[in-house]
Amino acid sequence: MQNRYAKLAAWVYNLDKPVGRSFGDIEYYRTRLAACPQGPILEPAVGNGRMLVPLLKDGFPIEGFDASQQMLDYCIEECSQRRLKPNLKLGTFEYFTTEKRYAAIIIPAGSFQLITDTAAAMAVLRRFYEYLLPNGRLILDIDPINGFLGERVCVRSWTPADGELLTLTDTPVETDHIAQTSLSHLRYDHWRNGELIASELDLFKLRWWGINELTLALQAAGFADIVVSGGYVHGRAPVKDDEAITIVACRSAKP
Repeated sequence: MQNRYAKLAAWVYNLDKPVGRSFGDIEYYRTRLAACPQGPILEPAVGNGRMLVPLLKDGFPIEGFDASQQMLDYCIEECSQRRLKPNLKLGTFEYFTTEKRYAAIIIPAGSFQLITDTAAAMAVLRRFYEYLLPNGRLILDIDPINGFLGERVCVRSWTPADGELLTLTDTPVETDHIAQTSLSHLRYDHWRNGELIASELDLFKLRWWGINELTLALQAAGFADIVVSGGYVHGRAPVKDDEAITIVACRSAKP
């Protein structure tokens, strides 16, 4: 049940973060990818295609995978509506393997934090390094640590159609300061004309990273020329009010 993005969760995600909705990240990634060597691009945890579809429309040769079939179905449908035919697969960070080499691997929206085991995260970074072409880039976002430390129950709602209501109740359960993880119970409820017709409970677990910690982890995986930026302003050091931190790391130009 951990981080599974089942039917209702995927529906809510697609309503809340539809294809093309940007937080400043689509523009940032588009600019950074234009500076990468030519070659295919990989987006792990591609989700509903919020970022992949606009990049495809811009001509970037991007493909992706996701651990949730429900999320992947949204992405496939969004691509089909636009007559786009990317290579999309069902897969996870930990078990995805490929013989292909990429000019860039992108992980926006903090999705790297879904890997909650430190050893597994390090193994993923090492594999991603091997999957990159010489001078290829890994570009990823992480959330500031204060985003993990909330203790209040949060309730949100969406009205996809007349008489339809979707609610999400986010209940913090545990913060493990040693493992650097937070666990929340996410309850999704689907209501029709005031009657509850479906519910889902997901265990949502994330790991937070310190900036220096992740920089050292990337260096240990082989990456160099690491640039940390705040607020999607490339090269500007993060400040405490930034809602997103982006890291660009490079594989050596030598094969």
